[in-house]
Amino acid sequence: MNRYNSEAPYWITIAHLPKWGTEKINRLIVKIFHQFQMNLEEFFKLSETDWLGNFLLSEQEISDLNNAKNELANSAFLAEDLYSQGYEIISLNSPAYSKILKDNLKIKHAPPVLYVKGNTQILQADSIAIVGSRDASEISLQFTDNIAKAASERNQVVVSGFAKGVDKQALDSAIKYHGKSIIVLPQGIMTFTSGFKRYYQSIIQGDVLVLSVFHPKSVWSAGLAMARNPIIYGLAKDIFVAQSSEKGGTWSGVINGLKKGRVIYVRMPEDSEINANRLLIEKGAAPVDLAGNVSNSGVNLNTNTQRTLF
Repeated sequence: MNRYNSEAPYWITIAHLPKWGTEKINRLIVKIFHQFQMNLEEFFKLSETDWLGNFLLSEQEISDLNNAKNELANSAFLAEDLYSQGYEIISLNSPAYSKILKDNLKIKHAPPVLYVKGNTQILQADSIAIVGSRDASEISLQFTDNIAKAASERNQVVVSGFAKGVDKQALDSAIKYHGKSIIVLPQGIMTFTSGFKRYYQSIIQGDVLVLSVFHPKSVWSAGLAMARNPIIYGLAKDIFVAQSSEKGGTWSGVINGLKKGRVIYVRMPEDSEINANRLLIEKGAAPVDLAGNVSNSGVNLNTNTQRTLF
């Protein structure tokens, strides 16, 4: 059993404040810990006068926090249940929190809490994400396998969501090649029952870490699946796209990444393929061949030389 963190109920409570966005929650957390040098338990014990005068909170915000205080008992039971079942709660200010996730998403989007099960040291390792369509072609799945194999050989963690197609191939290939992987869930971590059974051996061996940023009891939804995608991209140093359509999570994730100046590697499609890979390359993604090699074939890059990522 993991050691119970007495602050966990407060982190659960503040991380899921209704109608509060991530940035708003994180800015309050920063103010609590850095400006006022206190912890969450001390903050929640303050009076409304202190919240108003020192933290400059509005009446609505104070009302929201008072309502949240009423949920602390439930959060305490939930935290105890999580720890008793081997889950861990990693808060934004914890040294165990993924540095690359914090660097990539920053205060605006970095989730206040990570719910995890498995080898948490994986969060600090060099990592790549392999993303793509649920209905991926054979060549896309082969590309995924190639990239996962090369990453595993270089001790890079493979990050993926838990969806059929490219995501599932990335996970299974990383396991096949004795690498390490992070599963980013589109649901609460306590609802991933069948997945934990399936990957139990890999989890206890320290090869797979399961991670969720949603309330532990949240069930899968399309909205959570979309909200999960930025976490996949945020956990990775490099991003590889096996196959994309002109809409959906892969497309929006790549477009958002390119807008933020990230280098994203997209498999160069064959002439007979019908997908949006070439369009993403035209929009600035770097083309890679089936082995993960980058070249200027068909695009305007700054160099005429081919380089190998692995």
